[in-house]
Amino acid sequence: MKSYVCIGAPYYLGESLPDRREVEALRKAGIADELDAEWVDIEPDFARWNDAVVAVNRALADAIQAQSDKTPLVFANDCTSCLGMVKGLEAKSPTVLWYDSHGDFNTPETTPSGFLGGMPLAALVGRGNQHLMQGLELAPINEPDVIVTDVRNLDPEEGDMLRASKVKIFESLDALHAAELPEKPLYIHFDTDVVDCAEMPAMSYPEPGGPSLQESIESLRLVTARGNVAGVLFSLWNGTLAGADEAMAATLELIRALKLV
Repeated sequence: MKSYVCIGAPYYLGESLPDRREVEALRKAGIADELDAEWVDIEPDFARWNDAVVAVNRALADAIQAQSDKTPLVFANDCTSCLGMVKGLEAKSPTVLWYDSHGDFNTPETTPSGFLGGMPLAALVGRGNQHLMQGLELAPINEPDVIVTDVRNLDPEEGDMLRASKVKIFESLDALHAAELPEKPLYIHFDTDVVDCAEMPAMSYPEPGGPSLQESIESLRLVTARGNVAGVLFSLWNGTLAGADEAMAATLELIRALKLV
């Protein structure tokens, strides 16, 4: 069985919001004990770094590197924490497996909304927001080292850019499972909104369709059994929305899928 460390990153786009207690809820639920893992909360140094998102991701990377003998399970409030995750795993040069109903492949030039949470995957491969990458002293990763599955909502220019990239795109979990996983270490990025919102409510940006909760659990079991998993990040539900308790219960089931490996 893998040896895990659970790392809490309870920040939303660099801010600690008093009504966003999802990470704390997971800690209090005892998921670390279930996995026989230590729980660590990150401690950003906002005074040192002039960008709050950089500060959060620096702290996350430091927490991962301080436990380099363990496989990190990171619980975060948005997908920008992928930057600190990749920085923390930098020595392993991981392939990224991105479960998400959204592409997160916008740049400041393509986004209709300006929402930073819709841009981190593009930043990781060197497209847009490179001040964040530079703040982390993180070089862009190669596009062929990124696998995206079950994306079903893309802004027009975002979609064009993603499809024209060298990122590997799978339309469904079945297609992902039929493919060969890379031999390189694997960072699994799991945005809980990839699950059908009928079973995963309390999403800030819900997308109908997609895999069921059970299909998602089975996918995590399969990928972690077949792949050389270097770390897993769960981007969580929004606890201020209706259905938060149901979303938390579903997320715990997803995390428990890793216990069986």
